Amino acid sequence: MTRDELIAGTRQLVEEGHRLRVHPSLASLQQWLKRSDDLLATAWGSMDRYHLAWLMVGKPKAIVRGRPMTPDEEAAYVREVAEQKTAALQMSLDAVERGGMPFVGETGGVGPGAGGDHVPGPGPGARPLDRAPDRAGLPLDPALAERLADARRKAEEHLDHEAPRAPRPERMRR
Repeated sequence: MTRDELIAGTRQLVEEGHRLRVHPSLASLQQWLKRSDDLLATAWGSMDRYHLAWLMVGKPKAIVRGRPMTPDEEAAYVREVAEQKTAALQMSLDAVERGGMPFVGETGGVGPGAGGDHVPGPGPGARPLDRAPDRAGLPLDPALAERLADARRKAEEHLDHEAPRAPRPERMRR
């Protein structure tokens, strides 16, 4: 999936979410949720129950149990779930479109690492990749260059000296 395909698909799902809130339909909601779940899983990876619970998608405030929902309750349920999922889709769209965030399913196209030296964005919003000053081609302040070199030396020393660890139980050793 390319960045442009993800943006177009997410925009379409956001528009459908808005339409569902205006004209609620449980059958349409179920199809829309399936399509949006598939798109988000392709882009960001599958979401487990923890993520879904955190997003509160599909968890209406007033749950009807033990009986069929009335038409008004069903419409309220569809509106609430559509609003929640549309918000999640909008966050995804903002991350990809405005933030230039790379995504799991990215193939080819205009994303970071795809041959460009900038994060794509709508027109003037494009910005260069965020790199350390000494690796971005900027003129260096000598004091900053020394601090960066010192930080890198300390990081390498830290990796060379393995910190003592707590003993592992016999059954957990390989």
